[in-house]
Amino acid sequence: MKYALVTGANKSIGFEVVQQLAQKGIHVFLGSRNLANGMEAIRQLKAKGLNNVEVIQLDTTDDASVINARREIGNKTKVLDILINNAGIYGGYPQSALDASIDQFKAAYEVNIYGVVRVTQAFIDLLKKSSAPRIVNVSSSQGSITLHSDPTYKYYDYKGAVYLSSKSALNMYTVVLAYELKNTNFKINAVCPGYTKTDFNGHRGTGTLEDAGKRIIKYALIDNDGPTGKFFSEENNPVTGEIPW
Repeated sequence: MKYALVTGANKSIGFEVVQQLAQKGIHVFLGSRNLANGMEAIRQLKAKGLNNVEVIQLDTTDDASVINARREIGNKTKVLDILINNAGIYGGYPQSALDASIDQFKAAYEVNIYGVVRVTQAFIDLLKKSSAPRIVNVSSSQGSITLHSDPTYKYYDYKGAVYLSSKSALNMYTVVLAYELKNTNFKINAVCPGYTKTDFNGHRGTGTLEDAGKRIIKYALIDNDGPTGKFFSEENNPVTGEIPW
């Protein structure tokens, strides 16, 4: 049996990813900052007959929480096959480059980039023991500097200095991480789930949770001939999925 960890997974896209992975027979650790919310999510999954799931209290912004989660999961398995860094925040308003506060930037970066680094570094030893380790960093096409420099890009006018820059930083971390592990069986990619209707965007999105989940787990389950160090958004490129950084 394969083992996976999904952060920020008690609701929305993270919850859907856990559900789809569990449906494929993978044992999934559902990371949730709030343990009670995570337990409720597990109850819902088990009510659907998915018993290969369990909650892990995991606040990606807290060193002690991440260390405890690593210890707890390490007591249950010596190998982690899949890490999906899903936890993220928008960062509030305003998002103007001139008006957003330093505290806004700090809060968004703490989750969207530092939290990913913190969790990845904590679990890399378990991942290295897998024969086919996979890391998916849930990003956004909004973090593409190339697209946001193109006036013909459909979201060109949807600028946000805090969120967009945090996802651009996450993308660069993905590139460097994939480079450092290029001579191994690791496959590490940044994946945009698409503009999905969730609490994250006030349910203004147009995509479904099911499609978002499929887009993410596609790269969590790729074989050893699959890509690594790439950026994918099927919403923006339905043919190959790959988009520019």
